[in-house]
Amino acid sequence: MASINEISKESILRLNGEIYLVTDFQHVNPGKGSAFVRTRLRGIKTGKTMELTFKSNESVDLVEVERRRMQYLYNNGEMYSFMDNSSYEQIDINVSLLEGKKEYLKEGLEVMVIKFEGIPLSIQLPNKVAYKIIQAEPGVKGDTASGNVTKEATLETGATVRVPLFIKEGEEIIVNTETGLYVERA
Repeated sequence: MASINEISKESILRLNGEIYLVTDFQHVNPGKGSAFVRTRLRGIKTGKTMELTFKSNESVDLVEVERRRMQYLYNNGEMYSFMDNSSYEQIDINVSLLEGKKEYLKEGLEVMVIKFEGIPLSIQLPNKVAYKIIQAEPGVKGDTASGNVTKEATLETGATVRVPLFIKEGEEIIVNTETGLYVERA
């Protein structure tokens, strides 16, 4: 059993005999009362999500998982293919397990595949990745008068990101894959 403070994103918990993936969490320390952790969990077998709150004095059963560095190859609709660079073993992961992450996958990107008992559960993207902009509206002179102005740009993966006005089509930018925000030019 582990302390509730050891929960993080991508942790695997065992609750009432079922296995859950932590897709989001928030440590809350209110001014009055005791601290707690608010979590969003996805059931591994069912795929359903639920929200649970744990008090600071509770403990949880954290499950050991295997993390393997793999390279993203391609997708064929419902399945995304990854390859282990050392053994050349390929695995397919269902699109439902990549919610919020598939928008940042591009060919050749190395990710961490999280497995439990040989079954892939999720992937962990690098924090910052460089992407080429394939579509962006040109910035209009005078738009900067109102302060920090951004425009929408489409990445090579199809994801859209808010970028500063000086970014043009064909440029490479670095995006934080956790927040989906522009970081800097590549």
